[in-house]
Amino acid sequence: MSLRGLWERFIDFLPTLIGALLVFIIGWLIAVALGKIAEKVLKSIKIDQAVEKIGLNSKMSDMGIGSGVSEFFGDLVKWFLVLVFLMAATDILNLNQVTNYLNSIVLYIPNVVVAVIVLAIAFLVGNFVFGIVKGSTRAAGVMSATLLATISKWAIVIFGILAALIQLGIASALVSTIFIGIVAMLALAGGLAFGLGGKEEAQSILRKLREEITERK
Repeated sequence: MSLRGLWERFIDFLPTLIGALLVFIIGWLIAVALGKIAEKVLKSIKIDQAVEKIGLNSKMSDMGIGSGVSEFFGDLVKWFLVLVFLMAATDILNLNQVTNYLNSIVLYIPNVVVAVIVLAIAFLVGNFVFGIVKGSTRAAGVMSATLLATISKWAIVIFGILAALIQLGIASALVSTIFIGIVAMLALAGGLAFGLGGKEEAQSILRKLREEITERK
């Protein structure tokens, strides 16, 4: 009698299982198609050539994240939709815990996109600042122009990495503390450099002010 009841429950559950599988399979096909469309759109606007100038494509390839930005975002679109349709399938099967877990993953994906954009902008701005600092310091005859330009570039990149980690929620408290510490260190170093380097100039300005006040009296 128990086997018969189990069989009847399986027969009743079978249409739900088939419906969930159809939703997932159709969703998978849609996700693959839209992922390829997104990749082709990005390639058509030559986004890969733009980011290749800052060396981001090669860095992503070395890390095993696709062969370029367009492929990365194409895969991101595909897997985002796969997760959405998988979540729909588990919801049909009343697997609430699995659905909630997948929902948390789907909601986390935008953070990954923002973090990647922040890193790309940081590398772009870092390389731009590197060129400006190197050119201006060389023109001014400053020694170690390349060293100063490299420090400027990696300061920006490190800020970008910290901002990306905060966006991803990875050790946010620790990263925020490090971020504040770096800003305070740079402010202190800049203040000391300005104070020590401009000490004589400040004394000269104050002396002139005293002389003018004395003459007016």
